[in-house]
Amino acid sequence: MFQIGSLAIFCGLLAQTSSLLQGLPLPLGGGAPLPLGQGVPLPLGGGAPLPLGQGVPLPLGGALPSNPTNLVGNLKSDLTNGLLSKGLLDILGKLPLLDILKPGNGNSGGLLGGLLEKLTSSIPLLNGIIDIEITDPQLLELGFVKSPAGHRLYVTIPLGLKLNVKTPVVGNVLELDLKLNITAEILAVKDSQGKRHLVLGDCTHSPGSLHITLLNGDASLPLQGLLDPLTGILNEALPDLVQGKVCPLVNEVLSQLDVTLVHDIVEMLTGTEDFVLKV
Repeated sequence: MFQIGSLAIFCGLLAQTSSLLQGLPLPLGGGAPLPLGQGVPLPLGGGAPLPLGQGVPLPLGGALPSNPTNLVGNLKSDLTNGLLSKGLLDILGKLPLLDILKPGNGNSGGLLGGLLEKLTSSIPLLNGIIDIEITDPQLLELGFVKSPAGHRLYVTIPLGLKLNVKTPVVGNVLELDLKLNITAEILAVKDSQGKRHLVLGDCTHSPGSLHITLLNGDASLPLQGLLDPLTGILNEALPDLVQGKVCPLVNEVLSQLDVTLVHDIVEMLTGTEDFVLKV
């Protein structure tokens, strides 16, 4: 009888202990395995686990900082495509160079026109030029420099032309290769509502930036007697002529840039990081 009673008391105590244990957390490393697919609970304040494929949320305040190289690469692409889509190469191919060399027809005016007219009248070889054909106009790789003072970006727009000059003096076509850089200043400015925009500032060419190379023949007479005055007139007149065609196109392209790209470029220009990039 004593043994039976003791066994009953022991079973009762075991049942009570088992009931209490069901309400306690499992010890570290112990207990039954978690159901398949259920993540480990986060510590207090951690919230629910991220769904599969979702990245870590960005810090408070917005997106990750943009890489200047990527931004300028996007700007380079948009400017290049914009200039080409607006017919830059076709415009360069139709420059009225013969009118420059024949200013007496009334197409050149002002101080420059008078200077060119004096040059052509004093050098009979120039009057013997029959035609100038512009071939292979090119827009080369753009370069970018941020101003140390900030808020502005200088864009170098390198252009290439080939000229076929027809004249009976040399007996064949004179071939010239021309390279010219136009520099456009892009500014980050505020409007009356406090919003920043990109606008075109100065747009010009550097003195001496026109390079002319003879592709055929040599510098012997009578070729030299024609080449020297021809390159002199081109140096005087061509940069201004090209600048007058390119700069309005740059202004148009800037006004049509993607809004997000404009915002990111403005943020970059108003920052403190200086850079020189050719992308």
